[in-house]
Amino acid sequence: MTINCNGKLIALDKPKVMGILNVTPDSFFDGGKYKDEFSILGQVEKMLLEGATFIDLGAYSSRPGALEVDEETELKRILPIVSLILKHFPNTIISIDTFRSRVAKECIDSGAAIINDISAGLQDDKMLSIVAKLNFPYIMMHMRGTPKSMQQQTGYEDILKEVLYFFSERLAAAKALGINDIIIDPGFGFAKNLEQNYELLKQLDQMKSIEHPLLAGISRKSMIYKTLDTTAAQALNGTTALHMVCLQKGAKIVRVHDVKEAVECIKLYHQLNA
Repeated sequence: MTINCNGKLIALDKPKVMGILNVTPDSFFDGGKYKDEFSILGQVEKMLLEGATFIDLGAYSSRPGALEVDEETELKRILPIVSLILKHFPNTIISIDTFRSRVAKECIDSGAAIINDISAGLQDDKMLSIVAKLNFPYIMMHMRGTPKSMQQQTGYEDILKEVLYFFSERLAAAKALGINDIIIDPGFGFAKNLEQNYELLKQLDQMKSIEHPLLAGISRKSMIYKTLDTTAAQALNGTTALHMVCLQKGAKIVRVHDVKEAVECIKLYHQLNA
């Protein structure tokens, strides 16, 4: 189980960590924290030294209720950061968190390696063709609606069945274009209420039937801090606890704000399963 990142084969037989770097002013946890070269490079260096395999760069907040950002603003935010990171840390494998094909193309042309699309190609009908043409690994996530509207679209009869059906359709569309390096993200917190998030987590191992690497993005999300009656800032311990559950149920990538703790969790998971 490998993905080709700009000619570098990354094996996913053992779980990897994807560190989050948001350069948006309104992300739910770290909005506005990384807004100058010094803070951005410091955080990237920290995550790489702590063991992140990937850095996931986002310039459009996808938190529930987030306001829309136009394409030009997203490009102006993100392209200089791609160049900045690769200038100082040229071996970094950068993932771009975007649902726009133009942003995806320009970032890949600038040296990014992966596209992380919260809409699985549904928000931009050119996305899959760009992925096929440029041949980069593609993360497709389950979501209904948009970040602004998704929490009004949580009506499911059987959430696992409906998420699996969603991926069967999106994978068929991708594979029809010859796209092979695909990673699946069930989309915790996206068009799902608290109970549905936990129902999906309990059954996460059944998503291994899709036969594509599974990414889990639960870091500091409301499914954790609301359950614990706390805040995102105080949700690290809860995040780590659920990361172990994700690993036990087959996650091959964990997308996190706190790399050191996630790497330690993976080491303990390896020891447990040695």
